[in-house]
Amino acid sequence: MARARFAKAVIQPPRTPERASVRDALWFDIQTAETPDDCSLAESRVSLFDHTAMLLAVAHALLGLVCLIRHPALLGEDLLGNPLVPLIILAAADTIAILLLRRRFELELAPHTVSRAMCIYLAIVGVVWALFCLAVILHVGLDDPVIPMAACAGIAMTAIVAVVSPPVAVVNAFVATAASAFFSPSPIVPVGIAILSFSLVAYSVATTQTNIATTRRRLNLDAEARKALTFIDEFENSGRGWFWETNPEGTLSYVSQQLADDFQCHAAQLLGRQFTALLSVETEGSAGIEERKTLGFHLSARFPFSDVIVRAASDRDIHWSLSGNPVFDERGRFLGFRGIGTDLTEQRRSEQEITRLARFDSLTSLPNRAMMRQTLEEALRNAAHRRKGCSLFLIDLDRFKNVNDTLGHPVGDALLRQVAERLKSVMGDHGQVGRLGGDEFKAVLPGTVDIGLLESLSRTLIEQVSRPYKIEGHRVLIGASVGIAIGDPGRACADSLIRNADLALYAAKAAGRGKHCFYEPSMHSEAADRQALENDLRQAIDRGELEVNYQPIVRAASEEVSGFESLVRWNHPVRGPISPAKFIPLAEECGLIGSIGHWVMETALKEAAHWPSHVRIAINLSPIQFNDPGIVDAIAKAIDDSGINPGQVELEITEGVFLAEGESADETFARLKNLGVRLALDDFGTGYSSLGYLKKAPFDKIKIDQSFVRGAASPTNRNSAIIRAIVTLAESLEMETCAEGVETHDDLALIRELGCSHVQGYIFGRPAKPEEAREVANRSRVEADGFQCLREPRHRLMRRAIAIVDGVEEELRLRNISVTGALVECNRPVAPGTHLKIDIVGVGPVIGTVKWAGANKFGLQFDGEFELGRLAPKKAKGNDVTMLMPHFIDRRDTQRAAEG
Repeated sequence: MARARFAKAVIQPPRTPERASVRDALWFDIQTAETPDDCSLAESRVSLFDHTAMLLAVAHALLGLVCLIRHPALLGEDLLGNPLVPLIILAAADTIAILLLRRRFELELAPHTVSRAMCIYLAIVGVVWALFCLAVILHVGLDDPVIPMAACAGIAMTAIVAVVSPPVAVVNAFVATAASAFFSPSPIVPVGIAILSFSLVAYSVATTQTNIATTRRRLNLDAEARKALTFIDEFENSGRGWFWETNPEGTLSYVSQQLADDFQCHAAQLLGRQFTALLSVETEGSAGIEERKTLGFHLSARFPFSDVIVRAASDRDIHWSLSGNPVFDERGRFLGFRGIGTDLTEQRRSEQEITRLARFDSLTSLPNRAMMRQTLEEALRNAAHRRKGCSLFLIDLDRFKNVNDTLGHPVGDALLRQVAERLKSVMGDHGQVGRLGGDEFKAVLPGTVDIGLLESLSRTLIEQVSRPYKIEGHRVLIGASVGIAIGDPGRACADSLIRNADLALYAAKAAGRGKHCFYEPSMHSEAADRQALENDLRQAIDRGELEVNYQPIVRAASEEVSGFESLVRWNHPVRGPISPAKFIPLAEECGLIGSIGHWVMETALKEAAHWPSHVRIAINLSPIQFNDPGIVDAIAKAIDDSGINPGQVELEITEGVFLAEGESADETFARLKNLGVRLALDDFGTGYSSLGYLKKAPFDKIKIDQSFVRGAASPTNRNSAIIRAIVTLAESLEMETCAEGVETHDDLALIRELGCSHVQGYIFGRPAKPEEAREVANRSRVEADGFQCLREPRHRLMRRAIAIVDGVEEELRLRNISVTGALVECNRPVAPGTHLKIDIVGVGPVIGTVKWAGANKFGLQFDGEFELGRLAPKKAKGNDVTMLMPHFIDRRDTQRAAEG
């Protein structure tokens, strides 16, 4: 009952007319049902015929019996014209009708078929009944009382049967009217019968209209109730929440099993207990008066409440969030509370775990990059107060990548955990060790600046890390390189110290790995060169060395130009063209990105003002520009100066803008949208890992990074699945998508198939000069121009092989061998679709399918991915074959295992 009340609480049935239409009433019983609800309604209506045939059979039997009693001589007369013959026909028809009605489910008769059969059956009964009356009149005359009895019985019985279904009533009306017209010499009787019969039709139609509408409403209510109960079951079983209900006395009248599970009992055992006895309200840290009110107050005052945090009266630490509403009947009487609850226990544990993961590495349990940065900054501040220096170790593992590549990532993870334990053991109380990510570690040593101690610690660290490891039966050998930087008290900053240690680590690796190296000023030559480049960059705008090129963005379906992306280029007078990947990060680091970005924006907008109004201009906005408080005003001024429509401007923003905390990002997004410009999320999937920003930031387009697009058509990667997921996500959020880096026709076809709305890449054009871009902008469409596909690496040398072709052993020659297939030369013709097993001499067997065939050659597609490494020559000595093993696996262990 309680679950039914919950179901009723969520039912909102669709509006159903009070009465069905006359046409629906007349035709419903004999037409095919089209919906499941109509099928159910038709089944319920056809069940009204279950006893009609039996009723008519009883009437026919009684009338026959009366006829025999009054005229027993009929048994000895001829069948021709005998009144008993129609009665026998009626009995047969009744018997057939009774059997069909009782066995309609076994015979799988549809409701409309049964209704049509009943119309035919009643028509037959009416006609035969009339023949019976005619036979009686011919034998005994009109004065016999059997005649009025038969007429009355026929009218009464068929009326009772016909009233349940308008089609049957119509048939009955026509048959009765025709019969009365045939027998009665006066027109008054047929008219009267017709009036009564069609009045019966009208009555049947009216009752059927009400019956159909009423039944449909009931079916809708039943369907909604079942749906509501299903939703309740799914919600309760999902673990996201549960329902509860109390009576006016505050005792539980319904509770989900999920709540009972927290008390390790059945839900029925909690019914009848006071709800407040199960809970204790948690009020610590509440911010307002409403949050400090206890649950008992809400329940006693009959006030609705929402998201009240409570703790279960249990030995375990279980927390819930409760919401409830008082329930009153139509007279205002209080019936109790009804509400939902959510288990916050796992959420709180997750929050605690998230807090821990924000500070510590999940694999090694060492402090992570952010925590180590904080540790370094605190150590430098403390060093300034104590007038003692601080040292920093940057540690990189040598040959670790080979472990992952050959033994797998699980072994690599286990190795990192053991390395972390050794690093902590070496450092001891000298400093704090943390993991930066991958195979990079950092150690902060506050107050330790003694060169001898630092060298000793470095040598010990390298020695301990380089000792063999035993992991899953493997003996693994790696090394370590250490870069050391010493910060002077009060003068060193975290960034400079990290940069110096990184330069020292680079020098240690260059010295042959397994070394430690202290930072020296001579290592700063690269930084000095970087500084010179920075100085040149500061004057690049004034010297006119920077220029803006424009790459077309094309609609995937029609190949129409929808816009251009503005791309800055630097032609250095001495160094020549400098890659944006080199000078853009430099501009961001030295604070020049704002002025360069502003110049690019003004230049691009002025150029776009000469384009057609439907062609947009996309401008990249770096995170540093985005976080500038004056960026919105600068963009608005540039748009006004250029005279361009704001709707033509599309700002491309990377995920890096979401790394900065605070509400300024949301405010900037809102102000940009108020300008009327469009926003695009650039390089999607390569930066910030959370998707939470998509529900806040009002993006109009998602640009899929070229790392996912290039080669996506190749079956050897999963890029297509990633692109499909991004497109589905964008469509759900009503955003456009643009695939970057499309270079081949195969990739373009895949991008179109996956539903990307826009395409950008060399296949439609490289970044062009302004005058070339202006020409392209005025075209109706752009033709795709590029290679068909990106070919896999191929082994060019010819290989001999043997295969059975048409039952004959044939020598083959394989060329252009790739991971997916090869070109095969064969003297015997081979049909496409043939499945072959080919034994490559010196390599082994491969299996594949012939995809095409020509004169003395055919293309073979391997069933699986072929390892090109199998084609590499193998070294042999005598009859022994030497197994190639990674250098970090100790061969002595392998030898001892073989001898044992």
